[in-house]
Amino acid sequence: MEKGIHGDEADLSCRANAFGANRYPRKKGRRFLVFLWEACQDLTLIILIIAAIISLVLGIATEGIKEGWYDGTSIAFAVFLVILVTAVSDYKQSLQFQHLNEEKQNIQVEVIRGGRRILVSIFDIVVGDVVALKIGDQVPADGVLITGHSLAIDESSMTGESKIAFKDHKSPFLMGGCKVADGYGTMLVTAVGLNTEWGLLMASISEDNNEETPLQVRLNGVATFIGIMGLAVAAMVLVVLIARYFTGHTMNPDGSVQFVKGQTSVKSTIFGTIKILTVAVTIVVVAVPEGLPLAVTLTLAYSMRKMMADKALVRRLSACETMGSATTICSDKTGTLTLNQMTVVRSVVGGIKLNSPVDVGNLSPAVSSLVLEGIAQNTSGSVFEPEDGSVVEVTGSPTEKAILSWGVELHMKFVEERSKSAIVHVSPFNSEKKRGGVAVIVRDSDIHVHWKGAAEIVLSLCTNWLTVDGTRHEMTPDKANQFKKYIEEMAEESLRCVAFAYTNLELEHVPSEEERINWELPDNDLTLIGIVGMKDPCRPGVRNAVDLCINAGIKVRMVTGDNLQTARAIALECGILTDPQASAPVIIEGKVFRAYSEVEREDVAKKISVMGRSSPNDKLLLVKALKKHNVVAVTGDGTNDAPALHEADIGLAMGIQGTEVAKESSDIIILDDNFASVVKVVRWGRSVYANIQKFIQFQLTVNVAALVINVVAAVSSGNVPLNAVQLLWVNLIMDTLGALALATEPPTDQLMKRPPVGRREPLVTNIMWRNLFIQAVFQVAVLLTLNFRGHDLLHLSRDTLDHASKVKNSFIFNTFVLCQVFNEFNSRKPEELNIFDGVSRNHLFLGVVSITVVLQAIIIEFLGKFTSTVRLSWKLWLVSIAIAFVSWPLAFVGKFIPVPKTPLKNLILRCCHKQRKRDEEREDPPPV
Repeated sequence: MEKGIHGDEADLSCRANAFGANRYPRKKGRRFLVFLWEACQDLTLIILIIAAIISLVLGIATEGIKEGWYDGTSIAFAVFLVILVTAVSDYKQSLQFQHLNEEKQNIQVEVIRGGRRILVSIFDIVVGDVVALKIGDQVPADGVLITGHSLAIDESSMTGESKIAFKDHKSPFLMGGCKVADGYGTMLVTAVGLNTEWGLLMASISEDNNEETPLQVRLNGVATFIGIMGLAVAAMVLVVLIARYFTGHTMNPDGSVQFVKGQTSVKSTIFGTIKILTVAVTIVVVAVPEGLPLAVTLTLAYSMRKMMADKALVRRLSACETMGSATTICSDKTGTLTLNQMTVVRSVVGGIKLNSPVDVGNLSPAVSSLVLEGIAQNTSGSVFEPEDGSVVEVTGSPTEKAILSWGVELHMKFVEERSKSAIVHVSPFNSEKKRGGVAVIVRDSDIHVHWKGAAEIVLSLCTNWLTVDGTRHEMTPDKANQFKKYIEEMAEESLRCVAFAYTNLELEHVPSEEERINWELPDNDLTLIGIVGMKDPCRPGVRNAVDLCINAGIKVRMVTGDNLQTARAIALECGILTDPQASAPVIIEGKVFRAYSEVEREDVAKKISVMGRSSPNDKLLLVKALKKHNVVAVTGDGTNDAPALHEADIGLAMGIQGTEVAKESSDIIILDDNFASVVKVVRWGRSVYANIQKFIQFQLTVNVAALVINVVAAVSSGNVPLNAVQLLWVNLIMDTLGALALATEPPTDQLMKRPPVGRREPLVTNIMWRNLFIQAVFQVAVLLTLNFRGHDLLHLSRDTLDHASKVKNSFIFNTFVLCQVFNEFNSRKPEELNIFDGVSRNHLFLGVVSITVVLQAIIIEFLGKFTSTVRLSWKLWLVSIAIAFVSWPLAFVGKFIPVPKTPLKNLILRCCHKQRKRDEEREDPPPV
């Protein structure tokens, strides 16, 4: 019951075989065939498949099986390729999210094995394990209480009732999946995995990965709008082509008329109509940017995977992109800005300042006994003293570990000290009260109530103080001021100050065991024993991370439970404060902020840089006030931080010190509790948004160019230079391969040199419109010139009309595709002059571009029968490359063209408003 199981491999294996493992079968994710089926259900692709089948049948019927199967088969193959690539991409992302869900459920649990407290995965818990529980923990399996102090369990996840259940020897049963709401204790595991109610419940549900982020919702709207525009254009092209076909204005490559009334067979008429329909449907396929949602999924999945490597576990997808818009970060001090490695470096005991924290030789045995009793009993930590005399192991929170280590240095024997007295009742440490207490009964039936907590708060409750020889003296104002001065001196050295006090209680004043559950330990008339100052150094690199945030337009605020002097010292060290003389409201106490009205809090919150002595409720009030004008990210680790984490735009829970309750209320878990990792999350958040913008610029350029070229050619000549198979290949380049290349760009330092992106700002900025317009106009101008004057420009006048048309159209197709390849480089850096910066480090981008070029060469040189193209000479290849190459200097020069900062939509609305005003003035002129 005290030392737990042995915990060797044989013991664990035996228990797992006998009673089962603490796992449950997960519902299998959707199979690949399901994704394939979903990809097939795209309406435009279904129409294309039907068109391919009709084309195949008619082709074989008119031209024979040897020649007639090319057109239909090539369309069907291109459609299948699009479906396959889409399904593979979606399936891979699904597997990725499944892996991340498993990471989220892999909770670390503190167990006692062989007398030592160690952390193990929740999946490695076995029946017979003794589990240590504290506030905020999840009960890892079903079990029975061994010992508990004010242990309260939130069983709402199992019973559906929000009532808190108190656990003691009369009600000892604990259910897996519940949360510890208060207190601490140990439990014996009696059932794991599917033998628990929680296991059965979890096995019957599956994690939903279909969460749509705000950016995905916006992009779906953009995609729908572009799709409707494409549909309208395709309908227009269909009407024009059909009208031209049936009026005899559509020509064959050899110059003959395709349809002559009364002469053309029904079979040929149907075949011609199907070809026209195929072109119109393919225009819809190109126009509908199904790559936009895919790009978001890809970049989110890529970012989530990379963020894991940067010590950040994403729990909610939307947090990835929201973090890029963060304008303020409210950070904890302990463990986030500091190392969370506390050591006692100053101590005041018996009213005197000790030269060294362990210099207690002058203390009387009575004082020493009280100090050690308070350290050993009033703690949720533990000390393991190996029998072989090796190094003592101390476990618990960093504060508890520091105080227990100090006790070990004072020659405290932990087990022996705890056996001298028995715990009667515990009041666990509470971040609202900033103190924790314990009542113990010593051998002579005396009751000692020990308190430990924030130094100035405990000091304010003391009416007496203990001298070196153990006598008690009244706490006079002068003596109280002397102790306050000690605290201030320690705080100015950025030390966390903790005070110890106690009071004696008569046995008859202790309630009976039944009434003890709601007993409030007396905290008045206390006697001060001593004060210790603990050093918790700043994390290396925190100052640089804070400076990076400031340069990126993000305000960093420190919210801590420590007193103002300690908070000020750390804030100056971290760079959050720059003025050592800063006063309210820049640096403020929680109780002062709490006292303001809601309107006043809004005004004051903007100016706050440091909040000291704050309670979780103060943090919540600050978040609510800041949210009115900011996108707020908040860090938290305690159970009481859950409301603030939930209220914030982005809740960041600490992975090491954070409780399970805090983690479940958060959006992202910072696995190493480091503020530098929070800044990395901001970089990735901005990268998500930037990558989507790059892809939008790339895709819209392709859309505009392809649509304009085909529409103009169709209306003017009745033929389109880009046929169905070619457009499907272009669709594959810009949707799937383009998304893969641009959506996986790693973040750059440049992202942290610009202000946060507002949530209302347009996805397509004026800079993107400028780049898009330059590239689209260039491509349309060049390709339409080639379409109408290609025979002369390419010197094809000596060739037959049929062959010359095929060479011209092949050249247009090749040039168009190469323009997109070169434009992918332009899209990498929409605002920067050097588009090649960092390209050598992005192997995926280079791989995708290389594959695209190789496949294009194969299509032109070897698959001409399927794509209605012919082989091109090396000279024509060079001309294609040269034309595409022009897009680079054009993009470079274009970046010097100034653009207005006001979004295009607002400029248009403003012009409309001015015009309306002028019209009104004309109708009703103002009086002279």
